[in-house]
Amino acid sequence: MAGGWARDGAVSEQIEASINDELARMKTRKAPVGESLTHCAECEEEIPEARRKAIPGVKLCIDCMQERDNAFKARGGINRRGSKDSQLK
Repeated sequence: MAGGWARDGAVSEQIEASINDELARMKTRKAPVGESLTHCAECEEEIPEARRKAIPGVKLCIDCMQERDNAFKARGGINRRGSKDSQLK
């Protein structure tokens, strides 16, 4: 079903392109490398042995890692549609 001037399947293509972009971005994330630290690189709390075994090369404790993961990271959005409505949102 096309909407407005869009051709059939255009919305599905937009969704698929967005998913592929996000998957590509996630693949570029670097996994920890090297030996795990016994103490957190930021707060110097001891990193539990179970965490060090589960994630080889871990450098941060759970609290510091959660804080870093929850930090806002602005990324440029892509207006694939190019319509007036999508630019107003």
